[in-house]
Amino acid sequence: MLIKAISAAFRKSRFFNYRLNFYPIFLCDEFYFREYTTDALSKMYMENPAVLKNTFVYDDGCVKGFIRIESGEIQKLFVEPPLCSRGIGACLLRFAVAEKGANTLWALEKNVRAIAFYERHGFTKTGDRKPEDDTDEYLIRLERK
Repeated sequence: MLIKAISAAFRKSRFFNYRLNFYPIFLCDEFYFREYTTDALSKMYMENPAVLKNTFVYDDGCVKGFIRIESGEIQKLFVEPPLCSRGIGACLLRFAVAEKGANTLWALEKNVRAIAFYERHGFTKTGDRKPEDDTDEYLIRLERK
């Protein structure tokens, strides 16, 4: 098991995770099935390589998940859907906390599965809440003390 700097293979993981976890909340066909494509993700990464600077993958010979950390804040954490509940997310989270000093994050309020995961790993809700850009949904802040 190795955690290493970003591999192009995680594009697929992010793509499918967004559809699986966020489409049911936002129900926006235009975005999830027309705008948000693997080609669009590839283009974004090629045009903005700095986005990948603080992104790390779980790779044991195959990329199974990734985490992005910026200034002590977890920006994204995704695991391939069929591989959830196998310790991959926990491994990435331990790496973020121990090696990168990550102790805070924002999670989509309706993503109860993610919030429960973070709470099982020592994060607590702070009571802070903010609107998710261009939607009617809200993000909540969690911290690890």
